[in-house]
Amino acid sequence: ITVGEMAMATNLLQGQRSEWALLKRHSSEKCFGAQICGQFADSVARACQLIEENTDVDFIDLNCGCPIDLVCNAGAGAAMLRRPKRMETVIRAGAGALRRLPFTVKTRTGFDDKLNVTHTIAPRFKLYGAAALTLHGRTRQQRYSRPADWSYVAKTAAAMRDEAAAGDEAIPLVGNGDVYTFDDYYRHVEQHGVATCMLARGMLIKPWLATEIKERRHWDISGSERFELLRKF
Repeated sequence: ITVGEMAMATNLLQGQRSEWALLKRHSSEKCFGAQICGQFADSVARACQLIEENTDVDFIDLNCGCPIDLVCNAGAGAAMLRRPKRMETVIRAGAGALRRLPFTVKTRTGFDDKLNVTHTIAPRFKLYGAAALTLHGRTRQQRYSRPADWSYVAKTAAAMRDEAAAGDEAIPLVGNGDVYTFDDYYRHVEQHGVATCMLARGMLIKPWLATEIKERRHWDISGSERFELLRKF
């Protein structure tokens, strides 16, 4: 499963070609999602409608974890963690605007290091219409510093399971942060209650990481093979 670069809902609605280019699927991508970001329910809903009607994607993901100042200062991205009701409204609007595509959400543990909040709001995401949640085990304040807090990811997974109605299942939780080897991947899946893991910087460091995970082995790739991968990329 692959996800495109984050596109701003307002820029999509303005018809910016560079923003729509972020939603373009490569022929090799078997399951591809478009990731958008926005702080207003109406613009996110309309962007979702346009994406569903005009692009070849399998799902739409709302980024509520982007730490960039420009995004957060506008009230979008990780800033949504400071306004849970706004996040609820936007998720409901985006999911409700889609007729066939699943709507997913990605976020962080909290806005700053003083308070992790996601375990308190994630159990309601299914009610809002989300089909899955990806949780990056860092706060917005941490950006990408310090190790990801996988114990908190596990805490959120437990809260989601506990909140699920009798006879019902919680939406899948995808863990994100510091997955650099196949050992990391399987440890998190087996110990932290996640359905799978999102690969980010690990894939940039080792583009063959997915192969290592799939085949459960360390791949001591040769220099010529590395150059060939970089050339193709």
